[in-house]
Amino acid sequence: MNAKPQKAEGRTAVTRDRALHAAIALADAGGIDSLSMRKLAQVLGIEAMSLYYHVKSKDDILDGMVALVVEEMALPAPGEDWKTALRERAESERAVLARHPWAIAQVDARTTRPTMAYHDVMIGCLLAEGFTMPLAAHALSLVDSYVHGFALQEASLPLDKEGDIGAATEAILEQQAAMAESFPHLTQMANTLILQPGYAYGNEFDFGIGLILDGLARARNADSLTPHG
Repeated sequence: MNAKPQKAEGRTAVTRDRALHAAIALADAGGIDSLSMRKLAQVLGIEAMSLYYHVKSKDDILDGMVALVVEEMALPAPGEDWKTALRERAESERAVLARHPWAIAQVDARTTRPTMAYHDVMIGCLLAEGFTMPLAAHALSLVDSYVHGFALQEASLPLDKEGDIGAATEAILEQQAAMAESFPHLTQMANTLILQPGYAYGNEFDFGIGLILDGLARARNADSLTPHG
């Protein structure tokens, strides 16, 4: 009888979890288009067909990747007030999407158990804090739309690691001597704000989320004064 094949010396066994983390690393490094079954199999050191012992399809891989990414996002602590919970949700989601820019378009496109749990806990927090169900839906839609849009801008803009766009702006100004004449207001913004020490585009996030939370507070207060049948 032939001996059972042995695992290669030093090779880490392939599991679904390992395959999903390897897929995330590939997408983080090269974008979602860089991910293929063949490339993932190469990274794992196995044949492409062997991947199907661990995942059903590429869609199954993407669902699993999204589930792991969503699990990185912070959930509110029990009893946390709604403003703190929504701000922490927004900040955490933005940070996670900055680590995984490919996920910006995938999180809403794929329904996973961690995604549903994430929304469920947030809805419960808002209802416990006096939000009606319609207003809770408005709040989550508004915050998530803002966060995803901001994350997409951050991923697209030529920012350095500190979120500074100054280098790119300076290059534009240097290349276009007539910019002040053609685009006076843009030039004024660049000179008086963007090119000033300490400016970082990422700081705009706090201003925007603050406006959203203040607006939701007003809507919540007005809603509490409206009789509901």
